[in-house]
Formats: sequence, structure tokens, C-alpha cells
Amino acid sequence: MHILLFGATEVGYMIASRMYLEHDITLIDDHPIPEKFNSLDISFIHGGGTDIDVLTRANASKADFFVACSSLDEANIVACWTIKKIVDLETVCFVSKEEIYANLISSVKDKYQTKYDIDTLIWPEQLLTQDIFRIVMVPEAVDVEYFDEGQAKLFEYPIKEGSPLCSTQVSRYDFPKDVLIVAIHRNNELFIPSGNTTIEVGDRAIFMGTGPALDLLAARAFPSRNKIRSAAVIGGGNVGFFLAQKMEQAKIKVKIIENNENRCVFLANTLKSSLVLHADGTDLAVLEEESIGKMDVTICVTNNDEKNLLCSLLVKQLGASRVVTRVENIHNAQLFDKVGIDVVVSPWESAMKELFNHFKVKEVDTLALVERGKGEVVHIVVPQTFKAQKIMDLNLPTGAIIGMIHRHRNYLIPGGATTIYPDDKLKIFTTAENKDAIISVFAQ
Repeated sequence: MHILLFGATEVGYMIASRMYLEHDITLIDDHPIPEKFNSLDISFIHGGGTDIDVLTRANASKADFFVACSSLDEANIVACWTIKKIVDLETVCFVSKEEIYANLISSVKDKYQTKYDIDTLIWPEQLLTQDIFRIVMVPEAVDVEYFDEGQAKLFEYPIKEGSPLCSTQVSRYDFPKDVLIVAIHRNNELFIPSGNTTIEVGDRAIFMGTGPALDLLAARAFPSRNKIRSAAVIGGGNVGFFLAQKMEQAKIKVKIIENNENRCVFLANTLKSSLVLHADGTDLAVLEEESIGKMDVTICVTNNDEKNLLCSLLVKQLGASRVVTRVENIHNAQLFDKVGIDVVVSPWESAMKELFNHFKVKEVDTLALVERGKGEVVHIVVPQTFKAQKIMDLNLPTGAIIGMIHRHRNYLIPGGATTIYPDDKLKIFTTAENKDAIISVFAQ
């Protein structure tokens, strides 16, 4: 696949670095290319993505996909419109402003559809809000993914001292029906466990299953003292505001701390029941006075990594049981993990998940990224030419496991003796390098 990428930004680098091994990528930008791009085997075209001559030099007529991810929303929009004049291809446009996103997805625009319309619009902050809210609503979880409108789910849990799973072999634990442990993250490595694998303190265990079955697993193995009833949000920007709205709807008591007075006025006038505090989230006296450490969850979502980290460490010092922290620079995420932040989230990781949902790589759809791309959940439809056989007889790579089968209207959690049939829709948990091997298994 030939992908044109407009914008040598952080998100541009994330896209290029994850896809250049499998795809032909051409990067367009009218600024000097950051040095880190030089380590990637991709092509460079100097110029603006809104310039037809530049797009022509980038061989746009032979492109399959166009992603506009520069730092300027308006340039991204015009670039998507412009390339449609050259070739009919799928366009993805990144935006950062709420009003632009709202206008472009408004139902009103459907009255004025043209062949130049943008195919996919990605607003990373909106996606980040959704990711955080899903995680917050599942106590103890550090990652939550929904598939097929919630019919299938993925939960990731840290294994703590005293957990009934601790020091237990996978085969010896009585997991609920319709739940499968698909991976373990240990010492910065991700692997597929066998029945003989012993679960250890400090592991992060990843499960797939149906919603009711995963709820039962949570009640048995990851009991939380309380349902989430209170939350502190440090940072009243877009993400903090949207989160407060969602949590109000879920009947969660919210305190939101924001340092900008004008923004506080907007929050107080717009939110229905949240308590808005005009203060600095790094002010220890304020955090103590407002009992932030006693809230069920604290969410640090300013747009400054250093401030988020400091806020997180302060509320941890005050006894916070669960802290979710936003990181802008994805390279800081590992540091945040090491200092004990419970959940680290990134708007760019959220955007990558959404973007990969729109790529179809050799008949394999990427549904979700796990542990910052070390693992993936992929979707594959078994071809009609496939000869039915049991999973235990398939030559699946060691780094892949079938987590769920969608057959007709049913969702099945398979075992080794489960038979795979043509037209089955499979959700496979795998490491990224196994895609080709997975395809070959079903190419009969």
C-alpha cells in the first residue's frame, strides 16, 4: 500500500515508524524534517500538502491512502480536499479544535456532500476522553477495549499482592466461561501464556471475553472496595471538560481543578454538578484541603507532561488509590509507568487505534493496540476456501491466540478443540510481526 503522509509531527512519526516496514510511505512537509525520521526507510518531499504540484511530485495519482496530520487544522482540511482533485482515494484528517470537528461531522453537511469530502476525521482529544472514561468505569483495569458494539471486550489488569491469581498456573485457575487470558506483560515484554505459565505479582494480565463474563472475572479476581463514586480531574481543558460531562451522566461526583480563571468560569457555567476549583493542581495545600487523595480516582489531563507527572506524584503521596495520567510525548510514558502511575494514556495512542481501524492490511484489520503497540487485536474473516479444522491443528505462530469467534449471531470463546469454519469472524490477539503468518494459516 502506498501511503502519503502530510506532516512531520509527532503523530506523523508514530504513523511512519509503525507502518514503513509493510508499506511504501512518502512524507510531505515544507519545514525541515526532524532527525528521527532519518532512521525510517521512507521517501521525503519538501513542500506543502495543499500544493497540487507538490502532491503530483509525491506520486499522488498512485497513492492508496492520504493522512493529513500537520500541526495546522486548516492545512490538513485543504490538503484532503486538494488531493481528491488528483485521485479518488481514502483521506484521513487530524484536527485539534472542537469547533472544526463539530462542523465537519455535523449532520447538516450531509446535505452538501461532494466527492471532495474527507473520509475520516480524527480528533485525538475526543478519542482520549473515550478511552479514559472506559478505563475509569472498570475499577482496577489499566486498559479497556470494546469490539462489535460491546459484544466482545478486552480488559487488562495489574496483578497485585494478595490477588487470587498471584502465583497461580493459568490451567489451575477456574476462569469464568467465556473468558480467555490472551497475554501477559512482564518486565516490559509481552507474551502469550500457556497453561503452565505462572501468573506473578507485577504482571499485567490481558483478558478477552463477553461483557458479563469479564464482569464476573472482575468480581472474583479483581474485587474493588467500591464502585467509582468520586473523581478528581486536574486540568479543565477539552479532555477534562468532556470527562466531567461523562462522569456527571454516570452519577459520579466530580471535582475539577483548573488554573485559568476564564476557563473556570466556562466550566462552572456549563457543567451541571461538578465542583470547579480555581487553583493550581500542583499546589499541595489545595490538594490536601480538598481531600483529593481520598477520591476514588484522580485524572491528570493538562497538556503539560511535567505538570501531569508532578500532580500524579503529589496525589499518590496523599494516598490516592488510582491515578490516570495523560502524556503528550509518548517517549515519557515508560517513565510515568516506572514511577508508579497506575494508568498512562496518550491522545496519540488513542488516535493510532482509530487510524488503524481504517487500514486493511492484507485482509487483516487492526482493531486495537495494546501495551503501546507491542500487541494487537486483529480481525480476520475466514475465507470460504478454508477447510474446517480444530484450533489445536492450526499452525498458528506462538505469538498469536484466537480470543473470540463471531459465528452467525453468536460470540464464542474458543478452546483447542473448537473447530474453525469458513466465514467465521476471528478476533486474534497477536504481536505485530505475526500478521503474515496468521494470513498464511487461513490461505488454503
